[in-house]
Amino acid sequence: MDLWHRCAHAQSGRAGVVGVKILIIGGGGFLGQKLAHELASQGKLRDRKITGLALADITTPASVDASFNVQSASCDITDRTAVDLLLAGRFDVIFLLAAVVSSHAEAEFNVGMQVNLHGVLNVLEAARSQQNAPVLIFTSSLAVFGGDVPDPIRDWTVPNPQTSYGTQKAIGELLVNDYSRRGFVDGRTLRLPTISVRPGRPNRAASSFMSSIIREPLNGEEAICPVDPDFAHYYLSPRLCIRNLIRGAEIDAVDLGQNRTITMPGRTLTIRQMIDAMTSVAGPEPAKLIRFEHDPKIRDIVSGWRFDYDPAKALALGLKADENFEDNVRYYLQDDMEQPPES
Repeated sequence: MDLWHRCAHAQSGRAGVVGVKILIIGGGGFLGQKLAHELASQGKLRDRKITGLALADITTPASVDASFNVQSASCDITDRTAVDLLLAGRFDVIFLLAAVVSSHAEAEFNVGMQVNLHGVLNVLEAARSQQNAPVLIFTSSLAVFGGDVPDPIRDWTVPNPQTSYGTQKAIGELLVNDYSRRGFVDGRTLRLPTISVRPGRPNRAASSFMSSIIREPLNGEEAICPVDPDFAHYYLSPRLCIRNLIRGAEIDAVDLGQNRTITMPGRTLTIRQMIDAMTSVAGPEPAKLIRFEHDPKIRDIVSGWRFDYDPAKALALGLKADENFEDNVRYYLQDDMEQPPES
């Protein structure tokens, strides 16, 4: 009996338990880990007690302490057999967070297609085979927008991606809509703003610098900003992103209507405004560690991104934005700041 069947058997053997079983694909990433810890803290989802949580990623994710059963395993979503085995655990809610990020998908087209398109299709097909359609939360991106469209971008604005990553995410959105229309899944797609301030180290996302120019200086390290101080973008903190992901899972299907795609609320800020917010919280010294050095490859990707959004549907459904970017900085200091070892 494999890991997922053991988890299902253990839960089904508890007389009288009517709970919810959750799977996080991408459970080893920073959002997946934060989501897992928040679910462990809450202990319930969709007004039901959580009775099991599975974390899956390309390498086995770290587990979390919880009052319910937690299992972790490796899974390559480009391998249909592995995905089928993973979803054999019969989950009620699936968070599909796994993806190849923007610059990586642009530099390695085949890798982006395999993970961001075929991998998503593998998960949808495996979910389709479950007896009851699971709630499926798919994380998309604002990179689905670009080109010549009027501002602000609204809920009905037609996607026009200018990168392979954005194209792959846009296709994923359409697939989630159609699989939901057919009753195969109860899907909802959440387009994430740029998440800042992210913990950890820079990754291959073109937007990675939008966290590193805050994170590294707060940790006493130099950071390079590859765009001008007046570059504007649309931001959300990790803390509010996790709350919105959970809220997205709890929305009634009837309230989503015929379009299962929602743009998460965020705030539009320039690089200069972000740095000013950091200074107001942490003083003037961190900003002195930021060096502006243009990177044409990053500029070519991010210059096609849009920053003026009207997330009316998300706000009406209870999703929220940060009050200000000072809060984003404070959340990083409270939740993720690397603490020096005790002497």
